[in-house]
Amino acid sequence: MKIIYKNMEVETAENTSVLEAFKEAIEEKSNIIACMVNNEVKSLNYILKENDEIELLDTSSRDGARIYTRGLLFIMAMAFHKLYPEILLTVNYQLSSSMFCEIENNIITEEMIEAIRKEMQNIIEKDLPIKKVQMKREEAIEFIKKENTGIGKIQIENKEKEKVSFYFCENYYNYFFGVMPISTGYIKLFDIMKYQKGFLVRYPSKTSPNEIKPYQEGKKLMATLEEYDDINRILGISTLEQLNEKIRNGEGKEIILLSEALHEKKIAQIADKITEDRNKRVILIAGPSSSGKTTFAKRLGIELRLNGLKPKTISVDNYFVEREETPKDEFGNYNFEALEAVDLKLLNEHLVKLLNGEEIEVPTFNFQEGKKYYTGKTMKLEQDEVLIMEGIHCLNDKLTPAIPKEKKFKIYISALTVLNIDYYNRISTTDTRIIRRTVRDNQFRGYDALKTLASWYSVTAGEEKNIFPFQEEADAMFNTSLVYEINVLKKYALPLFEKIGREYKEYAEAKRLCEFLKYFEPLPIEDVPKNSLLQEFLGNSIFEY
Repeated sequence: MKIIYKNMEVETAENTSVLEAFKEAIEEKSNIIACMVNNEVKSLNYILKENDEIELLDTSSRDGARIYTRGLLFIMAMAFHKLYPEILLTVNYQLSSSMFCEIENNIITEEMIEAIRKEMQNIIEKDLPIKKVQMKREEAIEFIKKENTGIGKIQIENKEKEKVSFYFCENYYNYFFGVMPISTGYIKLFDIMKYQKGFLVRYPSKTSPNEIKPYQEGKKLMATLEEYDDINRILGISTLEQLNEKIRNGEGKEIILLSEALHEKKIAQIADKITEDRNKRVILIAGPSSSGKTTFAKRLGIELRLNGLKPKTISVDNYFVEREETPKDEFGNYNFEALEAVDLKLLNEHLVKLLNGEEIEVPTFNFQEGKKYYTGKTMKLEQDEVLIMEGIHCLNDKLTPAIPKEKKFKIYISALTVLNIDYYNRISTTDTRIIRRTVRDNQFRGYDALKTLASWYSVTAGEEKNIFPFQEEADAMFNTSLVYEINVLKKYALPLFEKIGREYKEYAEAKRLCEFLKYFEPLPIEDVPKNSLLQEFLGNSIFEY
């Protein structure tokens, strides 16, 4: 039987698994954890078929890193089940190559964490097989009823799933969304540490798969996540299962109104904070792609006007250097995301003049020609006016070195999703943003999902370098996520991802997102207010862009 590996035909016996066929390669490179078969993520136990195209996935890859984290969390949950079976465990959100977890019905101690660490290490050293078991819906209903834990219940409620899956290891089982390592021994590195009122499960990053780097504290980010997590709990919506149930019970409109009211309240609080200090004249906004920066800036402007401050906007995009001066990346391509791609000298000269009450002539940058033009447009900042500027480098003081810190107010915004699928499966912030962007690209630019997915991870690479390292420098953080948003976006995003065929390398990601979206009960766009940040992606906003 012939299969394709690294664009070459390879002979292998029938009924052979990927693990058996590539045993030497897997043993040689110790961090291989799964495989891609015909552009679909599979475990190493996958049985090869004629003409299958195979790619081995290690933990430095996006999918490999996800599988590693998933396997580690499974082992952590298994250790708790063995040592503390009565504990109610929740996996909450990601912090600096770590997953923050909590226990709802007990106090976490250092002794408990040390016991769990030892048990996790014991489970890993035993190299126990993790087996995927599929059941028919009727079988799964009886199984869950018998076990009386509620684990995996979200699958039964998903009417689009014909079969229900669980992962078993010895006498322990759990449900995890996605492919799992085939045994516990594939988890080489981990740490667990008590942190605030919970604990962190730590793992290697994609960029450093063979080490666990020191934990980078993110107190402001953590506080923002905790605030929204607490609000969701008050609303009784900590998991997608709870959200779906409320929607089925006719509470969808109320959830939308409460979510939007929270946004309104938080934006007003930020505006009040700016207004309290009259020295703040330059408001700098930064956040990753599809965070909703444009709508946020407009809504913040409205709140500032109510406080007696008139906002004016200046665009960093008009201050790029001329094309011949644009830096290039390691591949020889223009790097428009580099700080050096901005004409820092001119930008800072103009900012200083504006703060001094002088008039400037604002440039307009022609991206096709790579040149700045002056069309006679001028700007002047009066005493009751503040300047709003948005861009990827806005949290970095190197963008505005001529402006004193006391005159700047920096805001970090992102869709910091705190809703989980269930108590063990979190919803990634990145998934929320990529769904938003896919819908927006299709609505406004005519792009299909294939084009969006193909470019997405080059976009996120720039964010990891230019935005995330500076997020703790912000004077305020705003979480743009809405607990109900994927329920609305599902109608638009799902058909776009379903169009991506298996022949494309983006198929694996599209398939994963399709399966993810199918869990959400739909909500109609008609119930979303016209000033909602979500309308920036749906194309029905009251604001002009």
